[in-house]
Amino acid sequence: MNNTQLSPSPRTRDYGNTARPPLAFSISPSGARQNELLAALPERELAALLPELELVTLPVGKELFECGACMEYVYFPTSAIISLLYVMENGATTEIAVAGREGVVGVSLFAGERAMCSAMVQSAGYGYRMHARHLRTAFHQGGALPALLMRYNTALFAQMAQNAVGGRHSSIEQKLCRWLLERLDRSSDNVLKVTQEMIAIMLGVRRESITAAAGKLQEEGLIAYRRGTITVLDRSGLELYAGECYKVAKTEYDRLLEDVAHY
Repeated sequence: MNNTQLSPSPRTRDYGNTARPPLAFSISPSGARQNELLAALPERELAALLPELELVTLPVGKELFECGACMEYVYFPTSAIISLLYVMENGATTEIAVAGREGVVGVSLFAGERAMCSAMVQSAGYGYRMHARHLRTAFHQGGALPALLMRYNTALFAQMAQNAVGGRHSSIEQKLCRWLLERLDRSSDNVLKVTQEMIAIMLGVRRESITAAAGKLQEEGLIAYRRGTITVLDRSGLELYAGECYKVAKTEYDRLLEDVAHY
């Protein structure tokens, strides 16, 4: 269940496609702490950021920024899951990383810095955003924020590196297991709303390959798949199946969370 605290405020926008007026919410420390990086900040540092944070709804398919664009906003997801994508000139798309409540998307520490990839909401939910210039100001003021952001970037790089290696040396079944586990780590339950076509696009493989791999995992009792919904039945089995394709990046994120707990 999403526990984000909502109450009227003129500072918040609803990004959903609706004819109704935008939803409006206020910011509270307890709400902001649903993002693990914000939660790790000392109370004084978080309080200084609150006036610059804006709670937003993030619907599936919303593009937060595209490759080559100036990154105007930074996003701290709470319940939403964000895919970082590389889009080729011919339109082919591959996911290079994923971020959720453990991290942040769109950090630019230099004015005018341009995105090296695109960011799209893959699982709907909420998040907090702030202008990139405000984050840069807070970063240069020191404190815990710079260390947390650099530590997170290390974990994110480990994920990207592992995905690159796994893309070359792992089987389709291992890639699918890793992809499902990454979502599971950032979800509140074991049910994932996703189509096989979407997974195929994210992994850069043919849909038929995903259909065959999902069928095999279902036969082995690891997942159950029904019309756009995948239920994970045996997480340990998925981890064993994925092997190094998932383990290395997972270990780095576990270290991140351990480090965050000490702030």
